[in-house]
Amino acid sequence: MGIQKINCESLARLPAFSHAAVAGDFIYVSGILGTKHDKLEIVEGGVGKQTEQVLFHIGTILSQCNAGLEDMVKVSVYLTDMDNFHDMNSAYLDAIQFEPPARITVGVKELALGALVEMDCIAYKPRV
Repeated sequence: MGIQKINCESLARLPAFSHAAVAGDFIYVSGILGTKHDKLEIVEGGVGKQTEQVLFHIGTILSQCNAGLEDMVKVSVYLTDMDNFHDMNSAYLDAIQFEPPARITVGVKELALGALVEMDCIAYKPRV
């Protein structure tokens, strides 16, 4: 079946990567920032708002792959300040209204575009 690259026209991206790659029953979503929908500008409002936007974008990407947030099996979270963990986690749990996937949260020095949070994920959606 091969690997299928996925890009959402409604979401901004750099040309160096695809939003996702589908390989068999697995969907690999690239690192996603809390950008405005069609611009490479970070949303205002802090880490909570950025987290909401990241998960909205991930949901959009997964939807284009005929999947949803509930199909995520592993999420990696990158934070520029671990003091923001509570606000990120609160926004994350508001968006994840189901048994959560496996997850890691890592503190990093900085992220592209001055973002406070970035996430990537692996989802599993059997093809029928």
